Amino acid sequence: MSLLVLVVQRDLLLAVRRRADVLTTLIFFIMVVSLFPLGVGPEPVMLRNMAPGVVWVAALLASMLSLGRMFSADYQDGTLEQMLLVPQSLSMLVLGKILAHWMVSGLPLVLLAPVLGLQFDMTGQGLGVLVLGLLLGTPILSMIGAIGAALTLGLRGGGVLVSLLVLPLCIPVLIFGTGAVEAVISGISYSANLLLLAALLVLALVFTPWVTAQALRISME
Repeated sequence: MSLLVLVVQRDLLLAVRRRADVLTTLIFFIMVVSLFPLGVGPEPVMLRNMAPGVVWVAALLASMLSLGRMFSADYQDGTLEQMLLVPQSLSMLVLGKILAHWMVSGLPLVLLAPVLGLQFDMTGQGLGVLVLGLLLGTPILSMIGAIGAALTLGLRGGGVLVSLLVLPLCIPVLIFGTGAVEAVISGISYSANLLLLAALLVLALVFTPWVTAQALRISME
């Protein structure tokens, strides 16, 4: 756990020094979500129906903007090579980097979602389920994205390849996340969607650090 805390602290410190990259993700998320009500119109029923899909798609695209930076800086300055040589678990190092990535790019989206959801005339219960779904789903996006970032590390046009690899795998998260809010709008139980998101989070937490570590070893060979 001490190793995990050290990696998270290091990556958060580096993120503070590169505030422009963090702000780019937030501004993109805010702009995408805010432009839809202006373009569609002020009809409350239409806005409430489209709100979950708009917020989730914007969160998915915003999180993908920062995937390329998860390992690239360490790869360029040689830090990643040293991480592969240390006796500590590479999977734990990877988990620390994923957690730091989520705290920088995913957690702010979760905190901003209720404010942006007010533009769509969402109810209090709908906003609560939206936040809870994002709290469960955005870590999964970071963990799946870490695999794609590791596989495309050092490749020309890696950002496009990451999108092609990650987007199909993120579709279940998108479906269950939007389905939970749509269930609130329809007046039916939303617990099944949230439980499925929680199950996906547990599976991703168990497997993705190890898979990402193996992908990093392959990319560095």
